[in-house]
Amino acid sequence: MESAEKRRQRLSTGVLIGVVGLLLLVALGSTSGQARFALSNAFDEVQLPTVALPGLATVAGCAVLCLLAAAAFLSGRLTGRLPTVAGVVAGLAVVLGFLTWAAAGRDLPFPVSNQFAGTLALATPLVLGALCGVLCERAGVVNVSIEGQFLTAAFAAAVVGSLTGSVTAAILAAVVAGLVMAALLALFAINYLVNQVVLGVVLNLLAVGITGFLFDQLVQPASQRYNAAPVLEPLPIPLLEKIPFFGSVLFSQNVLAYLAGFAVLVVWLLLYRSTWGLRVRATGEHPEAVDTVGISVRAVRWSAVLAGGLFAGVGGSFFTLASTGAFSKEFTVGNGFIALAAVIMGRWRPVLAALMCLFFGFVTQMASQLQTLSTPMPSQFLLVLPYVATIIAVAGLVGRVRPPAADGVAFEK
Repeated sequence: MESAEKRRQRLSTGVLIGVVGLLLLVALGSTSGQARFALSNAFDEVQLPTVALPGLATVAGCAVLCLLAAAAFLSGRLTGRLPTVAGVVAGLAVVLGFLTWAAAGRDLPFPVSNQFAGTLALATPLVLGALCGVLCERAGVVNVSIEGQFLTAAFAAAVVGSLTGSVTAAILAAVVAGLVMAALLALFAINYLVNQVVLGVVLNLLAVGITGFLFDQLVQPASQRYNAAPVLEPLPIPLLEKIPFFGSVLFSQNVLAYLAGFAVLVVWLLLYRSTWGLRVRATGEHPEAVDTVGISVRAVRWSAVLAGGLFAGVGGSFFTLASTGAFSKEFTVGNGFIALAAVIMGRWRPVLAALMCLFFGFVTQMASQLQTLSTPMPSQFLLVLPYVATIIAVAGLVGRVRPPAADGVAFEK
């Protein structure tokens, strides 16, 4: 018997896919010519062929697939793994149909390798921030202050990197900044039992205020000394970087991108294959039971929040060290909140949360790429497209999710 909650999620998913399918049908009126997709960059040693698809037929086929998937969801006849299969097919159809419509008849091909390489780069700080959120909330501490941790870490990386000229020192300074912000969260949330959501908002405002003040008073007047940190260079992996397509996408990233992928594995092992992870998950679900067996709930929560602060600090350094090496006020532009959304979309699991970060990175990079193709879509909408896609995914596809039972609940012994 289907529960009311699953029925609502199934119907909302079907309606959403159906609406997108109808939009693709409407887009047929402005689709003409072929859509070309370049699999290689202009400077790649091995040039793969450019794939050309008939614009009208491809968009129409994708629209039909979406409508069929929507009808299947709405009928309620999908069982077992079929809903997942239908959802994957519909998702691929949406992406292919939209990109074909955007690229059809354009002078330049859509750069597929740039799309995926940019996706990984944009997702790197989000993955690290999401891991921070997973660790904190698995232990029962809501962390709304990931944005503030990113911002202070980016500022620390800029200043220390500028003074020392060392990328390593800059990353270590960012980690310290992330840990300081995490310690403030732990102190007031765990020891003084402050409302965790309100506390997170206050810490974000504190980060904006402190970094803005120091930027105006210290950094901006002497930007050559305090705001010229070294920039991370791509770190190609020998031999693997030579693989056509995959080499430039996966094996020619900077060190923080590799570290983010490794961190997902580390957090998964810590949470599900270690005694500490068992204690963290138990604390997030039933802290009273943990206390009963003689384990300090405060100590477990403190350790999880500080571990999360470490990852957020590394993620914050990315904004400075992977771009221009310079900091500006409110530099992280809401990425901490996107990482928090990825935690929820990923159901507080490190691997799923990382996949949600890749989804956001993909949409953000796609919006950037489409601006260069002169698509008929307004540039203002392309700028907000990643956030619209995230809201739709959270509201329509994820449905109701259950956080850890004691998430946000203060523990008093």
